[in-house]
Amino acid sequence: MSDLGAGFGYLVKGQRWVLGHGRWFGFGLLPGLITLVLYVGALVGLGYGADDFVAWATPFADDWSSPWAALLRNTLVVLVFVLGLFLAVITFTAVTLLVGQPFYESLSEEVDRSEGGEVPESGLPLWRELWISARDSVRILVRVALYGVLLFALGFVPVIGQTVVPALGFCVSGYFLCEELTAVALQRRGVALKERLALLRGRRAAVLGFGVPLALAFLVPLVAVFLMPGAVAGATLLARDLTASPQDEDAPAPYTLDKS
Repeated sequence: MSDLGAGFGYLVKGQRWVLGHGRWFGFGLLPGLITLVLYVGALVGLGYGADDFVAWATPFADDWSSPWAALLRNTLVVLVFVLGLFLAVITFTAVTLLVGQPFYESLSEEVDRSEGGEVPESGLPLWRELWISARDSVRILVRVALYGVLLFALGFVPVIGQTVVPALGFCVSGYFLCEELTAVALQRRGVALKERLALLRGRRAAVLGFGVPLALAFLVPLVAVFLMPGAVAGATLLARDLTASPQDEDAPAPYTLDKS
């Protein structure tokens, strides 16, 4: 439980950091605002089109007696929209980080600088960093999509589908949100995706403590935009902890970035 609280503490510290550095807070808002406009449009479209999609996908229910056809289709409409929200929470961070790569790199570097010690730099050109970030995001999203399909199927199980499955969904969302956010600082430190995931598994409770509250907050679009700069700052503080040198803490040393 202490590590769970430590993870939440990094989220709080990150928000405090940007509030104490107003210029960087405003600087970090821009990518989130751009992405928010795109996602609001997509979710509105999903809200209007989900019922038509479900009706098209369930022609076998056309001849069902009332109220079974309506019950099935209304349940599927809700599940489709919930799945859309689930994917939006995950992909919002990935897309915002991709759009705001130069912004968040600078913010993360400033957090490192303010905390003292070395300020790691990847040494890669911007286009290369964007390529690695996009490639790793796709790999993460494939993992998330697999979890999403599994959770969607489990949603039909009575009781469990309405209680346990949503809780698991937020845990998955939070875990991979944390991965995407810490990637900004860890990529600068030369930590490849495989090693990043290994670092996060080693501190799973802290990762969930950081990511799950953020995933819940990100359900409110405007909140997601305003929390994003602090989330990047907090993830940088968490990344510093994860990659602390053995002589300071019993934590793994940085790895070599996969430049393939």
